[in-house]
Amino acid sequence: MHVFLAGATGAVGRRIVPLLIKEGHRVTGTTRRSEKAEFLQSLGAEPVVVDAYDRDRVREVVAAARPDLIMNQLTDLVVYDVAANAKLRREGTRHLVDAALAAGVRRFVHQSLGWIYAPGPGLADEDEPLDLDGDAARRSLVGSVLEAEQAAAEVPETVLLRYGLFYGPDTWYAPDGLKVDEARAGRLVANRDVTSFLHVDDAAAAAVQALDWPSGPVNVTDDEPAAGTDWMPVFCRAVGAADPAISTEERPVWVRGVANRKARGLGWAPVYRSWRDGFTAF
Repeated sequence: MHVFLAGATGAVGRRIVPLLIKEGHRVTGTTRRSEKAEFLQSLGAEPVVVDAYDRDRVREVVAAARPDLIMNQLTDLVVYDVAANAKLRREGTRHLVDAALAAGVRRFVHQSLGWIYAPGPGLADEDEPLDLDGDAARRSLVGSVLEAEQAAAEVPETVLLRYGLFYGPDTWYAPDGLKVDEARAGRLVANRDVTSFLHVDDAAAAAVQALDWPSGPVNVTDDEPAAGTDWMPVFCRAVGAADPAISTEERPVWVRGVANRKARGLGWAPVYRSWRDGFTAF
């Protein structure tokens, strides 16, 4: 299969390329920076330099590549900028979908988020509604995710990968990442918010398996959703920082974990079953 991988040099994309090549797929991988083209070539991909915000250029390179499938793994994790990520999610996805439809591409694998569900008891599965009634910040986040998912679903066969919170190399939660700096500076505060984590290696493996999955949303997370008061002290110790302060303030009702039963039923299983294993690997 010929896969057009948008975001091929990102935290997840750079791990997907060698997995696809190993399975015998042809990969056209995008990067915004020409200096990263050689890196993609070294992984076995055919590099294309394109800015996801340039609608006409995206159409041009997709038409030239003529792929069987487009995979959207666009990320912007260089700095902590929620607005920038929301913009990339909306506009980057829209441009990829328009290019797919224009080129007759019928299959699309889309990177989405797992912490978007409405409040409720227990872990959220894919059948639960999204949280569109929160405060302004919450509505902005979930709205951008929903808009991107709806755009992606315009392609006839679309898998929506609702990933957990990334950690591991090239993420904010890495030995050299943004959150480590905050931990060592004593700026992290643990609360009862429940997080479902996902190591980037497991995210990449799921994306490759998703080439053969049926259309629809799939939660892709590890097996141990946990409150910040549980995972954050372990994270801090793993990176040589003091234990975080503990917050006792009341938390928003939407901060719940998600269930990964559907992904497991499709044959995927995380290598890092718990953030405990992943943090220890630091």
